[in-house]
Amino acid sequence: MTVVKYILTSLFGLMALALIILVILQEGKSAGLGTIGGMADTYWEKNKAHSREGILEKLSRIAAIGFVVIAFILTFGFWGK
Repeated sequence: MTVVKYILTSLFGLMALALIILVILQEGKSAGLGTIGGMADTYWEKNKAHSREGILEKLSRIAAIGFVVIAFILTFGFWGK
């Protein structure tokens, strides 16, 4: 089962690198005081999921979930000892 552990460790490293790159590529959240006055409900905000930023957010969520799942598997090792 050490082969599985090596594969998961390699995948864990790749997921970490992908997560770092995805977070760096995202723009900062600078809504500021516009959300108080209700200016945040613009056309851009409503259709953000189809933009580059929305896609990066989805990919970041998927990478983060995969990272945590692989970390959990590597930590508790569901294979025989």
